Amino acid sequence: MTARSTTGPDQLAEMWRPQLVALDIDGTLVDAKNQLSPVVDAAVRAVAGTGSHVVLSTGRGLTATRPLALHFDLPTPYLVCSNGAVTIRLHNQSDPPLSPAGIIDERGVELIDVVTFDPEPVVRMLLSRLPEVLVAVEELGVGYRVNAHFPAGELTGEIEVQSISQLVAQPATRVILREPSIEAEQFLDVVDRVGLHGVAYYIGYTAWLDLAPEGVSKATGLAKIAERLGVEREDVLAIGDGDNDAEMLSWAGRGVAMGNAAMEVKEVADDVTASLDDDGVAVELSRWFSEVELP
Repeated sequence: MTARSTTGPDQLAEMWRPQLVALDIDGTLVDAKNQLSPVVDAAVRAVAGTGSHVVLSTGRGLTATRPLALHFDLPTPYLVCSNGAVTIRLHNQSDPPLSPAGIIDERGVELIDVVTFDPEPVVRMLLSRLPEVLVAVEELGVGYRVNAHFPAGELTGEIEVQSISQLVAQPATRVILREPSIEAEQFLDVVDRVGLHGVAYYIGYTAWLDLAPEGVSKATGLAKIAERLGVEREDVLAIGDGDNDAEMLSWAGRGVAMGNAAMEVKEVADDVTASLDDDGVAVELSRWFSEVELP
């Protein structure tokens, strides 16, 4: 039985427990200052201790996601990064790969799947409309190559400045376009009028656009991990707040939007939990895991 039953929470908890919990990071686990509530921290750790899989599913790249996975000390640390374009498992260095194609580097990172796209057409089209736009191309596990420096704190890892021709010369997993000098509404209006084809794209809360390979989302990344773990989608609980979480919330057996999510995200979710400021992740997890205690 899935979590969509109208049975009360206590009865539901007896009949259904998520085998996989997929958690967005920004706006769901951490705030704009990258701060994690002690209540949410304890809740995630408690769920990981039950044997249910906890998967961080984020638009962030590996360099910004890995520290949080290590912080939680997850026993099976699978990660969906770059809005689903990159799926990863972190290992102890002594662990063998779980698949013949898996490669563990010196940091214990196993690349399960990497999907790329040609960024040149869409980047050049947007540059023709927004000539001052900042462009960042993900360098997997390293950082970003950029045409100019982004505002402080917005990108993590090593940053290398290159020309646009260099940035778009090779396939990419993730491309970010950022225009800090204009309002978000003006930026989004330009994006809407241009029309984007051949890529998946996700809009941030500022003048920020994430580009990903067409057909790729957090849902597609989670599906690959669930298959490896032998977990049915009906047994997946997903929690998120952003435009890039909509597919994930629709795909999961139970998709829950944060109270601070936009209305269009809430509309595709099965339920809405409390906001980030009110420890919404912990509130939702406490419904299904008696091990999670709320203050």
